[in-house]
Amino acid sequence: SAWWNFGSLLGICLIIQIITGLFLAMHYTADISSAFSSVAHIHRDVQHGWLIRNLHANSASMFFICIYLHIGRGL
Repeated sequence: SAWWNFGSLLGICLIIQIITGLFLAMHYTADISSAFSSVAHIHRDVQHGWLIRNLHANSASMFFICIYLHIGRGL
């Protein structure tokens, strides 16, 4: 059944989150005066930075969808 695939999808989402998160952390500045400009730098200046950031954000949403379905399957 297709319901048994959500555990594997959770693992894939987690790996994507870790890889893209590490890449974004290399270019992000957590200072209050330069945080927004570092995100703009990732979008504009880093090669494929916009893709990495969007992949990171959408993978987080997909992770929560998969975990709710994975837990709901067991109820």
